[in-house]
Amino acid sequence: MKSKGQVFIWSLFDFANSSYAVIIVAFVFAVYFTDVICMKQPIGDFYWSLGINISMAVSAVLNPVCGAIADRSSNKKSFLLFFTVLAVIPTALMYFTGPGTVLFALFLFIVSNVGFQTGLTFYDAFISDIVDEKYYNMVSGIGYAVGYIGSLVSVVLVFPFKDRPDLLFVITSVFFLLFSLPLFLFLKEKKNRSDSGGEKINYFTFGFAKVFDTIKHIGKYRNLRNYLIAFFLYIDAVNTIIFFSGIYASRSLAFSITELAIFFIIVQITAMLGSFLFGYIGNKAGILRSIVITLVFWILIVVSIFLFIEKDSYVTVAGMKIHLFFIIGGFAGTFLGSTQALSRALMTKITPLEIKTEFFGFYALFEKTSTLLGPLTFGLVSWLSGSQKLAILSVGLFLLSGMIMLKKVREEKT
Repeated sequence: MKSKGQVFIWSLFDFANSSYAVIIVAFVFAVYFTDVICMKQPIGDFYWSLGINISMAVSAVLNPVCGAIADRSSNKKSFLLFFTVLAVIPTALMYFTGPGTVLFALFLFIVSNVGFQTGLTFYDAFISDIVDEKYYNMVSGIGYAVGYIGSLVSVVLVFPFKDRPDLLFVITSVFFLLFSLPLFLFLKEKKNRSDSGGEKINYFTFGFAKVFDTIKHIGKYRNLRNYLIAFFLYIDAVNTIIFFSGIYASRSLAFSITELAIFFIIVQITAMLGSFLFGYIGNKAGILRSIVITLVFWILIVVSIFLFIEKDSYVTVAGMKIHLFFIIGGFAGTFLGSTQALSRALMTKITPLEIKTEFFGFYALFEKTSTLLGPLTFGLVSWLSGSQKLAILSVGLFLLSGMIMLKKVREEKT
């Protein structure tokens, strides 16, 4: 494979942004927001779900426009730099949040998450600039692997700063910026022919026209339509579990920051292993059947949390007392990595080549907007019932609905 150096430089951005994904979205700031900023009030879950919904909705609207720019423009690096700065600066400003600063903290999170989520569109578009088509899947996998390593490093940083989360937010922003710099300084960007002919194009109009055209034609591809609906439902539940796992462990199980860090280390390691394991199982048993298997286990995980997980749910393993939630977290991590990898693989397999780019843009749009229902349902149920257990159980309905919808999907191009 040519351009190994360029692949390494590109993958460092995945290493960089993983710090934001773990420390801000999934772990430290999520818990800090509900426990400190919202002072452990039940409505804190609803506020956090609101922040997730707003930021992901804005990113979903921007995504087709940015996809059009990424396809047509030779200036992806400048746009990626803009959205990276949009993520980094508000993350550093989280240092100034504290008890009662709900609106300020929500604003910072929404802006930073829009920058993080939208920038990924341009980052992904660089793959075709650095390697030939036959290496796309391999390089994408390298990016995921380097990202998992970055996640592990980020979680380790929590230990020395467990009593100063405000400083950890600043460190996360510096980590993100520092390891993304090689991409902006050294990565080569190909000149796009469609961008060199002097033709003026309104990217905003072009992006939305492309989405509406896809919606208009999706009825012709019933199998793809059914899969996208199923994907929307079950990935919504998976993303909700990611967004609220740290908050649940902190509030309902009274986990300390150290225990939370250990929990997320377990999740990251098992997610990496799960991606490899189900890559093999998917080849043997079929991708669609493998996705159904992972969803069955996700439902069992949700039900197990509802029935068996309490503050004092400890078990003895090899002479050590371990909280049952750590074990469930290991299983969740295994099926987290596998569900994401298998879903993308199935989309690739059932999409005809001539519409692959168009429908993968729609796939990304569904993934972004799928975070609207689950987190809002979790936040509302938690707030109205005062029970995070009931909130977690409600997420299982999305998993079940997605699995039922998958019965209408065939594992073949149509």
